[in-house]
Amino acid sequence: QVQLVESGGGLVQAGGSLRLSCAVSGRTFSAYSMGWFRQTPGKERDFVTTINRSGGTTFYADSVKGRFTVSKDNNKNTVYLQMNSLKPEDTAVYYCAAAPRYFTTNTSVRDLRNYDYWGQGTQVTVSS
Repeated sequence: QVQLVESGGGLVQAGGSLRLSCAVSGRTFSAYSMGWFRQTPGKERDFVTTINRSGGTTFYADSVKGRFTVSKDNNKNTVYLQMNSLKPEDTAVYYCAAAPRYFTTNTSVRDLRNYDYWGQGTQVTVSS
């Protein structure tokens, strides 16, 4: 089993920044590609970004490209999501997820079924 615990969410004004962390335990962290998704009430969980297990390839949703940066520290078994220039529409519960695979396409990283483990989520609220 793999356990994922997100932290770092909170309330921030538009234009501000937050850094989310996702600590992973239970298996070899370096074997997993790590993704971030977000969800608002009544809507589907949407892809935000994924970093491949090697750390060499990243994918981003168009809505966050240029503002969000994903990174992973294999020594700390942690994946990070640095969010800058936040907008009210970024308000959501953010989830990290682990996938035991190497992604090569934009389609595959967006498919929730490719992720085997999920965290409990952390709330991010951006006020206008």
